[in-house]
Amino acid sequence: MLSFLVLYGTGEGQTARVAARVGDALVERGHDATVVDADAVPPGLSVDDFDAVLVGASVHGGKHQPSVREFVASARDALAAKPTAFFQVSLSSADERGEAQAAGYVEEFVADTGWNPDRIGLFGGALRYSKYGFLKRLLMRRIARRAVPEMPDPEPSGDVEFTDWDEVEAFAADVAAFVEGRLGVAPPDAAGNDRNAPPSSADDVRERHDRSG
Repeated sequence: MLSFLVLYGTGEGQTARVAARVGDALVERGHDATVVDADAVPPGLSVDDFDAVLVGASVHGGKHQPSVREFVASARDALAAKPTAFFQVSLSSADERGEAQAAGYVEEFVADTGWNPDRIGLFGGALRYSKYGFLKRLLMRRIARRAVPEMPDPEPSGDVEFTDWDEVEAFAADVAAFVEGRLGVAPPDAAGNDRNAPPSSADDVRERHDRSG
């Protein structure tokens, strides 16, 4: 059994949901997963205490959460010594036409923090219209129409979710397989996985998840 840290930053809760699903998928595979909000990191938490680390963030106003950026920058050396992955949640990934923009956010994050994760996942986010005030609802509708032109107008109090949960679970499985392969640990028998199946290559996974939405 391997230990995974899943640290995330969230604005309206969707990235927290994605992080929880990733953690659940790792546990179902037979590993241990600790899911932590970057805004509430427990005292004494250390990257060195885990076999692998996944970091997630959402995009708001073209930027990721400062707490996530600060965590990655401060733990950069420790992260470089371990298998790692980064997942991003954004409206840009809700439609194929936003792929380049979504990838650009990741490139900026990598450049700013100096961290190069082994795996990258890009997932569509959600619009929480039920939580927005009148002006923010109008603004978010404009942003959503640019990102996903064919999206119908929601009900005044309705929410719209773009996250592909199958893609989230596939990403978690790919990351787990990569870490198992790198550390020479077979997936636990109870997980029901093929112990002889080789993990996906880094290039294959990056390409596949760079196309995901």
